[in-house]
Amino acid sequence: MPTINQLPVLNTISSGDQLPVYSPNNGDARRTSIGSLLTFFQQSFASPTLSVNLFVPGNGFNITVPTPVSNDQWMLLQPAGTLATGTITLPLNTGVPDGTTVLITSTQEITSLTIALNGASAIYGAVSSLGAGTGTAIRFYQPTNSWYNINLTTVYAAGIQSWLTTPSSANLRAAMTDETGTGLLVFATSPTLTTPILGVPTSGTLTNCTGLPIATGVSGLAANVATFLTTPSSANLAAVLTDETGTGAAVFANTPTLVTPVIGAATGTSLSTTGNQVISGTGKQGYATGSGGVVTQLTSKATGVTLSKSTGQITLDSAALAASTTVSFTLTNTVIEAGDILVMNHISGGTAGSYLLNAQSAAGSASINVRNISLGSLSEAIVIAFAVIKAVSA
Repeated sequence: MPTINQLPVLNTISSGDQLPVYSPNNGDARRTSIGSLLTFFQQSFASPTLSVNLFVPGNGFNITVPTPVSNDQWMLLQPAGTLATGTITLPLNTGVPDGTTVLITSTQEITSLTIALNGASAIYGAVSSLGAGTGTAIRFYQPTNSWYNINLTTVYAAGIQSWLTTPSSANLRAAMTDETGTGLLVFATSPTLTTPILGVPTSGTLTNCTGLPIATGVSGLAANVATFLTTPSSANLAAVLTDETGTGAAVFANTPTLVTPVIGAATGTSLSTTGNQVISGTGKQGYATGSGGVVTQLTSKATGVTLSKSTGQITLDSAALAASTTVSFTLTNTVIEAGDILVMNHISGGTAGSYLLNAQSAAGSASINVRNISLGSLSEAIVIAFAVIKAVSA
């Protein structure tokens, strides 16, 4: 057998060329191909220390990490703009040396990024998106057939990196997932909001608001209320009301002039008129319950009594009153004013038609005269009903 220096020189090596290899397991020398030896080195040792590859992917890309796999494999993505989706396929697990690191970085945002395992059991800490200018680094651990995230920096959600580098309202809004509206951020304690939709406020004071928001309609208002609030006329108020009477103007005066009103049961303290007071049907004019009272005369028919009521009844003493004789007594009554007229009538007790009644009023009292017009003396406790009628001399 010739020595090695006696062999002819092979200038070009192919993967099928043979090399002698001593196999301790078999106890003898054997041959193997250059290609088999290369595969062994790729699986057992990281081929070149660093490999850098630049890609310009489009939306929906699927890029596989190049083989042979370097110990540090950098995947530089430089798309023209933001990409919605994309996939990075890791190298086949059986061809990845232990400790291999793959770095994936992008100059533009990739909203949804998928990392395909290609035979590996799992990936721990995988990212699902990449912000512009961010990356992720993963390392293969052969005993567990798994990839592990080894980033020392936080991997931000989609859009956050853009906001961190350019913190505008638009970039923050793009990063948010539950925002409302598209305007600018407001930090003022008394901001000016343009045509905001408030929804249903739970509290607040609107007394200082200007403008006429009612004109555009407000839910919950009764029919015609919005029209009245913007044009508060008597006619518009009448259109709002459902139980109004009449169609005239609203009255706010203390002494209004009402034309032929139907007053009903008035409860006011006084009623002054310049025209006739006409009672129709079975109506009456007089005093309501509470206006009257009763009083009994003591000792004699000349004994004074006190009853400060507009109307009432006086029971006279039963002392004898001779025929054609007049007796007088004083009724003290603060209701009576000078010039008032007392209307009196003998309503019960004694002989009907036997007495003549008369009164003279003064301020706070009246002198009442009772005359026996019968032919004999009468000893009767008659009852006189009276009513005070307001009267004046001018």
